[in-house]
Amino acid sequence: MELTQDKLRICLRIAFASAAGLLINKVMNWNFGVFFTVYPMLLLGMMPVLNRFVAMQFIGSALVTSLEIMVLPGLLHNWPPAFTVIVFCLFLGRFMLMAKGPLMLFGASGCVSLSIMLHFSSYAHFDLTDMAISNITASVLSVALAYIAYALLPNQEPTVARAMPAKNDNIIRHQALLGAIVATLSFTVFQTLDLVDSLSAQVATVLVLFPMSFVGAVQSGRQRCMGTLLGCALGLLTQLFLYSYYHNLLLLTLSFWLCVMVFARLHVKEGMPGVGFAGLTTVGILFGQYVSPEHDLVYSALYRMSSMTFAIVITLCCVYLVHKVLNLFPSTRHEILG
Repeated sequence: MELTQDKLRICLRIAFASAAGLLINKVMNWNFGVFFTVYPMLLLGMMPVLNRFVAMQFIGSALVTSLEIMVLPGLLHNWPPAFTVIVFCLFLGRFMLMAKGPLMLFGASGCVSLSIMLHFSSYAHFDLTDMAISNITASVLSVALAYIAYALLPNQEPTVARAMPAKNDNIIRHQALLGAIVATLSFTVFQTLDLVDSLSAQVATVLVLFPMSFVGAVQSGRQRCMGTLLGCALGLLTQLFLYSYYHNLLLLTLSFWLCVMVFARLHVKEGMPGVGFAGLTTVGILFGQYVSPEHDLVYSALYRMSSMTFAIVITLCCVYLVHKVLNLFPSTRHEILG
């Protein structure tokens, strides 16, 4: 696909907002830097337009998720079965919104933030209040940076959002249950095995579910593996380039901006979330969570490549099994409208 002037502006907007989020997070010394790097990518990379309705969905999702994380772990921490049921219901509601369409961003951003915050909230050394405040702050900041990016780099031609394809109730139920069941299984496994350092792998198991079908999940999984491998490779090259200077905020921000531009260009040329978007979120997680004088990006990138690939393979197996089981029942059978 040809890289037009408007598509180049999309790349520049994504790179500007993500790099600014990283810089502000590092300057202010805030925790949970992954929120500040990944959220602008979700907002500017997944949505073709930015308006009040989109902004309200994004911020509203952060407020609801933060409230849930502040309340539920404290109430249900000692009852894992009940907590698991509630987590399933939370994912089910968000995937239902994604399947229906109008509130797709609310559901998608909620799934990502819920997955991240559930992962962190299960460990005592993470402060839930700090996490909730960081989540809300990052969401508001991402919306503000997105508006600034659009003001500085407006589209030359009007952008029209694509209409959602028609679906019957069977497909909506199938997609919502498929996403919720597999996402809950992912949460359960990661908590049971106590994989505190595997945030990226858990987020990947949720992102591959966004097509909400087995065929789409297989394609998304393959693309996410490729994008993650490329993202980690570029992260390693950045580590070698910076060497002992990755504490220098100017060099770090510039390097991150270049990495984001590479994958943003690939993302807009693909026309839909694929290898490029996977690479974007990979470098966002690597720089947001791991790049600091206390962390070694080389180990983090290598661990991310191996853990994420294994997690996606297992997730696709679960998607296949759940897809087959749901197709056994007429009310949840995946039938395409003629």
